[in-house]
Order: sequence, then C-alpha cells, then structure tokens
Amino acid sequence: MGEARTPNIESVRAARERLADLSVVTPLIEHPVLNERSAGRVLLKAETMQRVGAFKFRGAYNAVSQIDRTKFPGGVVACSSGNHAQGVAHAAALCGMPSVIVMPADAPRLKLQRTKGFGARVVTYDRQTEDRDAIARAICEETRAAFVHPYDNFDVISGQGTVGLELMEQAAARGVTPDAVLACCSGGGLVTGIALAAKAAAPGIEVYSVEPAGFDDFARSLKSGRRERNATMSGSICDALMANAPGEINFEIARRTMAGGLVVTDDEVRDAMRFAFAELKLVVEPGGAAALAAILAQKLPTRGRTIVAVLSGGNVDPVDFAAIING
Repeated sequence: MGEARTPNIESVRAARERLADLSVVTPLIEHPVLNERSAGRVLLKAETMQRVGAFKFRGAYNAVSQIDRTKFPGGVVACSSGNHAQGVAHAAALCGMPSVIVMPADAPRLKLQRTKGFGARVVTYDRQTEDRDAIARAICEETRAAFVHPYDNFDVISGQGTVGLELMEQAAARGVTPDAVLACCSGGGLVTGIALAAKAAAPGIEVYSVEPAGFDDFARSLKSGRRERNATMSGSICDALMANAPGEINFEIARRTMAGGLVVTDDEVRDAMRFAFAELKLVVEPGGAAALAAILAQKLPTRGRTIVAVLSGGNVDPVDFAAIING
C-alpha cells in the first residue's frame, strides 16, 4: 500500500504550510544534568507535547487533509498500535470525515481509548496470527475509504519531516548546528522525514534510527543494503516500534541520507523513562524514550558533540508507567 513518489525537502516544506495553524511547534529542551552526563550538548525535541501526544499527528493530518472526498466517500482507514491511530482519527475528525483504525488487540489500553475518543471505529486483530493490512484492505473496499499507511506513504513522511525542519531551525536560533540527530524507528516515517530536512539544512549531519533489541530491522537493513525483516511481531515494551520491516519509500530515503541504526534494550528504555521523569519532569512512553536511551547508554560518541534526540511520544498507560518508574 505504499506510493511510488519519493518525498523531498519541497514536500516537507509544503506539509509545514498545511500544518501551520494546527500542529504544535514543540520545544527543543536542554538540561544541564543531561549535558553533564553526556559530556556534550544534548537537545531534546519534545514531541510528547504535540497534538495526540506524539509526532504522528503531523504526518496523519498532512495525508488525511489531502484525501479526495469524491473518490473516497467512506473516509479513511489506518493500521496502528496507537499513535498513528490517534493521529489519523484526530485528523479525520478535524476534516469532517469518518475513520476506521485497525489496532492490535494488545495495544496499550490508553491508546485504544484515546483513538475511540477521537471518533474512530476501532477494529482489533491478533499481531501473531492476523494480517492487519489484509483487514484494512477489506474495509477500504467495503466502505470506499482511503488507506493511510503509518510510514510507507509520501504525505506521511513529508509531514513527519516537519519535526526536522523545526529542530534544525530551533538549533540554529541558538547558534548550533547539531552533529547528529537520533529518532525512534518502526517503519521509518519519522527518521527518514527528519533526515530529508536535517540534511537539507546541514549536509554533514549524521541521522540515526533507534530501535528496540530484537526489532532492529532498520539497523540491519542499513548494514546489509536490503530490507531485512524481524522474526517476530511482539516482545518489546516499545509497542510503537515493532514494524516487521522498513517501508519501501523509507528505506530508499534512508540509504541516501542516514548514517546508521542504533539498538537499545528494554531495560535501557526503562532507565531513560525514569531519567526523563526524575530529572526532566517529563512523561515519555517506551518507544518515545528510545532515542534518549541511546544517548544515556552511550550507543554513540557524545563527548564534545551536539546531539538532538526526539522524544517522539508520551502515550503510556498510567499503570504501566508507574510500574516502570517505581521498578
């Protein structure tokens, strides 16, 4: 369900125009405790403060707002474990169209509830035994709805790239050109969109994906030069970062723009969530904390360097969050 066109810096800038009156320009945060610990300078892009509590609203709205209502009178269908689900549901509501979201039955309860709260009809499936894309295709055919892929989509990638436009401009306003940008990665919509924007502003910048151990298909793909697949579809606390392979469009962008992929364990992610809560007073979901975890666990050199990490989402179930913070 991907698209043949490849996003570029012009499509990212066009997305920013569509989002100008709706998306939150999230802050770029700096804290001395984090700088001291890294022996460098760390800037955190707080997408936890975006609409729906995650960066996903950007790409979702950029795609949904362009759907041809005469061609797709049934509205929009999407597949997601939670944040793209909320983004599409909210975008559809803003555009006055119906939405159906196909979500795994084991998605965090908070994400299921919030998706329904934005007005979507939620259809659940089993990650291990059912094909979510097949379910979505059947719904699209039945209702004459458009499908918006969570990452392998021209408009979604372009919308996510606005994170990169903002963070590079915010860093420049401080007189800083980052040495590297780190972003969590599932299928690659966020990190490849950021790479387009970051490389346009500073061609020498390094852009890295960050994935949970056991779900490092993007990192392995960048090493091998071909799209690799994960062996399983569940088994990490990072529920938002378990795509089975990089998107086709995403991987083509990544091969041209990215420096590599980093991998963090669930325990390192838990440590990052605790650090964000205790030191920065921020609530970050597991997948949203992956890039910060990579810095804290020294997955790349930070001494004397300026690194930007994207805190991509804050939609964590309160019970799960409390267990991690108190663990």
